[in-house]
Amino acid sequence: MQILLLGSGGREHALAWKIVQSPLLNKLYIAPGNAGTSLCGENVPLTVNDFTGIRQFVLEKGIDMLVVGPEDPLVKGIHDFFLADPALHKIPVIGPLANAARLEGSKDFAKQFMVRYGIPTAAYKTFDVSNLEEGLTFIHSLKPPYVLKADGLAAGKGVVICHSEEAALQEFTAMVRDAKFGQASARVVVEEFLSGIECSSFIITDGNSYLVLPEAKDYKKIGEGDTGPNTGGMGSVSPVPFAGKSFLKKVEDRIIRPTVEGLKKEGLDYIGFIFFGLMNVKGDPYVIEYNCRLGDPETESVIPRINNDFIELMKAVAERRLGEFCIHTDPRVCTTVMLVSKGYPDAYEKGKPIKGESNVRGSLVFHAGTTLKQGKLVTNGGRVIAVTSLGDSMNQALALTYGNAEKIEFEGRYFRRDIGFDL
Repeated sequence: MQILLLGSGGREHALAWKIVQSPLLNKLYIAPGNAGTSLCGENVPLTVNDFTGIRQFVLEKGIDMLVVGPEDPLVKGIHDFFLADPALHKIPVIGPLANAARLEGSKDFAKQFMVRYGIPTAAYKTFDVSNLEEGLTFIHSLKPPYVLKADGLAAGKGVVICHSEEAALQEFTAMVRDAKFGQASARVVVEEFLSGIECSSFIITDGNSYLVLPEAKDYKKIGEGDTGPNTGGMGSVSPVPFAGKSFLKKVEDRIIRPTVEGLKKEGLDYIGFIFFGLMNVKGDPYVIEYNCRLGDPETESVIPRINNDFIELMKAVAERRLGEFCIHTDPRVCTTVMLVSKGYPDAYEKGKPIKGESNVRGSLVFHAGTTLKQGKLVTNGGRVIAVTSLGDSMNQALALTYGNAEKIEFEGRYFRRDIGFDL
């Protein structure tokens, strides 16, 4: 098969690394990719939202399958674009149609969907500029901390937790009235704070059947001890010790199955991955958010634990015969630590030379924000490189990951040294 993978982050490098292991692959193209994905296939200078350019490339190269990594092109309707085009409509797209991608594209839609199908989630209300005063009154009625979520896509940074009423009122006003997150925060979901510990669950579905992938826990805050602002993710671990068989059965019975059945009931044809951001509240799972794709950096610690041929799974999704398969999981622990640029998640510089990657032994190195400049590896993003290791125990995997993370150097390099500390 000739496959085109859209995206340029650590998630896409992990997917590319897995896809090229399949004997079913003839050639993998990645658009736009990064320095790491160029080791797995051919990078293509196309942006993920350039649907016309993607169309031309797909037809020129005889692409047999499009795999969509990030959420933006899904929410903007790349799958719909393919289905509507007589020249493209038979090429399978792994990723939901725009209507179904609203599970991630609109927090308000997702909350309404959960309420309709009795899926456990935090109590909430949605506000915009027309009822801003009501929103301020609603915040006043809640107890701290306060959770504010931009309704639309905000690159993983549209969720703010405020610990005082004053801060919540200011943040809410900045989001709704002052468009802090642009159009994404034209509407804001205000919800009760759930106290517990987070983890992520993932499925792959063909719209009828689904398979549960290994679970993971990611670490969103920039600072050690979960302090400071949210990032796209500073590390992840899989499996999650507190998510035992009993908890995961509750997740499947109360959340995963009702979600898949609810999508079917509403005629939302869902093909691809669903990410469930969960909170474990005293042993019971609640949904914090849905994503219409795999998480990042969770993918970097989930994908290495899947022993299946990944193209075979995606073909089964496209052909609606996923029910014939089961997931084969590596029992070992997988840990990922993200090396980031100085200043991230705020302003940071690019173009810093990266050294020491060739000294890594016993770990996988997944590139996120990297590029080649005159043949030299340099930084090209806030999250630069993910170092991932498998081990027989959490401590063994973390020791390997951290030992190798130290070997990779670039100016201003920073990583959290406490990933897995709470487990």
